[in-house]
Amino acid sequence: MPKLTFEGRVAPHRCGKILCIGSNYALHAAEMSSPLPVEPLIFLKPSSALISCNETVVLPPQSQEVHHEVELVVLIVRSGKNIDRRDALDFVGGYAVGLDMTARDLQTKAKAKGKPWSVAKGFDTFAPVGDFAAASTIEDPQKLEISLTVDGTVRQRGSTKDMVFSVAELVSFCSSIFSLEPGDLIYTGTPAGVGPVTDGDLIVASITGLPELRVDVRRI
Repeated sequence: MPKLTFEGRVAPHRCGKILCIGSNYALHAAEMSSPLPVEPLIFLKPSSALISCNETVVLPPQSQEVHHEVELVVLIVRSGKNIDRRDALDFVGGYAVGLDMTARDLQTKAKAKGKPWSVAKGFDTFAPVGDFAAASTIEDPQKLEISLTVDGTVRQRGSTKDMVFSVAELVSFCSSIFSLEPGDLIYTGTPAGVGPVTDGDLIVASITGLPELRVDVRRI
């Protein structure tokens, strides 16, 4: 499993829990025909799904429809439980660009049967994450522009101001359920425009002030 990188160096913490937030942008919820959540919708990815910039997303044989989802990723650097929203950003040490790769066909089948999304979200290589920038370099995590291209064509474009639940709210809510620990990651949700990728595609994902994330896609 690759180690997290922080400002170009190996981060002092290994990846812990990967907590992901679903339907956190209204337009994305609409394109997925999902209602807006009244509280954050959390699912988890295994740490074995993590890859770094310039690595390869592997399309699994079990799925014929894998989608890209670009997200702001939060790095937790302090332990905390039941964190007050007003203090939540003090537990964030860095931000990075991430991708929540999703086997959409498997997720759709799971949803129809009322089953968990773990398989659709958890394949190896399904959690690319870029180099983390120090949280102190980001004045306001709710004022960042997000974009994603596939082979140079813009697929997703949005802003963190459109999150249903802010970064501070997510950190606070997650800590009310899970004890947060250094090295935990929170994938904060994706804006509208998700879509399929195919063998040979190059994905480039960007967020204001953060190192770019580039990964290629292969079916092996």
